[in-house]
Amino acid sequence: MPLIETLAGVRPDSALAAAIEKRAEIFRLSQAAHDAVLLPRDPGGLSYGLRAALAARMARLNRSAALASHYDTLVARAGEPETAPLADPDATATHRRTAEIVRHADRLTVAPREAKRADIEALREAGVSDHDIVRLAELAAFVNYQVRVLTGLKLLGELQ
Repeated sequence: MPLIETLAGVRPDSALAAAIEKRAEIFRLSQAAHDAVLLPRDPGGLSYGLRAALAARMARLNRSAALASHYDTLVARAGEPETAPLADPDATATHRRTAEIVRHADRLTVAPREAKRADIEALREAGVSDHDIVRLAELAAFVNYQVRVLTGLKLLGELQ
């Protein structure tokens, strides 16, 4: 069963599972997107541990404990003790580049409409490459999409 269905607690014999089966391609593509943004062949300047910690942080900011737990597993698997604490939304980074990445990830999660060109310039000034800025935007977009799909499925499951 795909990650989202598992985290939403979709029962295999439920009407919701049957409805999801009709949209199986969307869920397959969502799983592929998960792997692409969290476990790409080339992580660039956003390590696997940092990606996982940011994803867990975004899930927590969205009050999605199940999704945060999933990403905590990826954080532990990455074995990067310097990035692991960033999974906590109250944690801050001391390294300027990482701090700016965290600040931008939080902004894209909590107040995406407030993101401005100046925020991109701040990332560049902190040493974040354009490719990594795109990678960060992809990660934030995916995790926030995932939270919304998971929330919707949980609500639908409660109606059954």
